[in-house]
Amino acid sequence: MILENKLKITDQIKLAKVEEKISKQKARQLFDSGDISKVEVGTFKGLAFIHAYLFEDIYDFAGKIREVNIAKGDFRFAPLIYLKPSLVNIDAMPQSNEDEIIEKYVEMNIAHPFREGNGRATRIWLDLIFKKEINQVVDWNQVDKEDYLSAMQRSVVKDVEIKVLLKAALTDQINDRSLFMKGIDVSYYYEGYSQFKTEDL
Repeated sequence: MILENKLKITDQIKLAKVEEKISKQKARQLFDSGDISKVEVGTFKGLAFIHAYLFEDIYDFAGKIREVNIAKGDFRFAPLIYLKPSLVNIDAMPQSNEDEIIEKYVEMNIAHPFREGNGRATRIWLDLIFKKEINQVVDWNQVDKEDYLSAMQRSVVKDVEIKVLLKAALTDQINDRSLFMKGIDVSYYYEGYSQFKTEDL
């Protein structure tokens, strides 16, 4: 099913390509404009700001809580009936060390509050929490796609793997522009988008 979009695109492949290009341009703008400093760190409000920033030119639902139940494979994300209460609970979760930050990230992934684009927005959100709380960010280039996806899949039951994976990739290069841009590219690659390099857009 093709997502309804502001660009009136009805071809799935074309939509994927345009979505990647526009939202990567917006990710670059988020960093270069300094707007990233406006994000409320560690809250759903902050995540919604990131999501709206990336996708508002493409989807009406950008930054808005989804109104449908969604699943990936055989895993169902938080049912609508529990979604808002679970976001309130996630906001209240502590984020003072590596373990707490990753636990909060895992819970936000289970919530999957948006119709589309959750992973890409939430990885930026995660990095901002790391940056604020422990002065580090993830070097996503160090996190293998298959390892990451399987660890995230299992994190619903046990978060040990994702903790090991992300902790090993932490770096203190928190303001490195190149690291951020490459991180966006890797984040999109996890989701099957790899046609454009953020740096070149």
